[in-house]
Amino acid sequence: MHTVLGDKKAVLILLGPALLVYTLVKLVPVFWSLGLTFYTGNPLRGFEYVGFDNFQRFFDDPQARQALWFTVRYSLVLTVGQVALGYALALLYVFVLRRASTFVRTVVFFPAVLPTVAVALLFSSMFAVGQQEGPVNAVLGTVGVGPVDWFATGTGTFAVAIIMELWRSMGFFAVLLYAGLLDIPEETLESARLEGATGWRLVRHIVLPLSLPILLSSLIFSVNNTLKVFDTLLALNNGGPGSETTPLTLYMYRTVFDYADYGYGSTIASVLTVMCLLVTVFVFRAARRDITRT
Repeated sequence: MHTVLGDKKAVLILLGPALLVYTLVKLVPVFWSLGLTFYTGNPLRGFEYVGFDNFQRFFDDPQARQALWFTVRYSLVLTVGQVALGYALALLYVFVLRRASTFVRTVVFFPAVLPTVAVALLFSSMFAVGQQEGPVNAVLGTVGVGPVDWFATGTGTFAVAIIMELWRSMGFFAVLLYAGLLDIPEETLESARLEGATGWRLVRHIVLPLSLPILLSSLIFSVNNTLKVFDTLLALNNGGPGSETTPLTLYMYRTVFDYADYGYGSTIASVLTVMCLLVTVFVFRAARRDITRT
């Protein structure tokens, strides 16, 4: 192996095709998109150089600010919910259900493999109102609460989107965190129990610190996915009512494909990319400070 890795020609032959594909598929589109941020227009009518005007336009655009605020709010609420519910389920699998958790893990994980659009259509039917009243409003009617038009307001659509995505993704994060909890040595847990650490004290002082790396990975994974939400809200209510639940990704899509403004659409994509990068760096630095203090 050392002989092969020491041969530059062999390394080039082995890695060259993969690097070429990666460059063409990943790097070229990224730099092409960054270059388009300095232009306005599209391939049909041509491009015009505008410098940093697209970025100024983004921060002056009320619809862009609304989409940015919704994206941040959606990501924050959903990330906390996904990681918290996933961690609670993982603790349930390890310390309560133990070997009997296989069936429960399978059932809870099942929604994660369903198509996102199918799940969105399912929840649209569940929370429907009117002639085809959904089961949620039917249950509310039995307790004296009038039918609620969930998709008539941004708050109602936001609540349905959060509930839907938590139901769909909590099983995935539970399995991810469960795998991390299994790496904690049983001897460490037994020693802690002998010292009197049980229940919440065991989780707080032993399990949580030892599972910090997998929690960090789950947090970064969740933040980046929720910031780039697209198909869920598109299928659920098309970013409505109006544009109240329109994330940056959907606003970017409409800017490019509905209004054919490639430059401004690339600017929105660049802002979203920078947001994902900054959040990832912030989480890493915060975790590093916590580890240093401990």
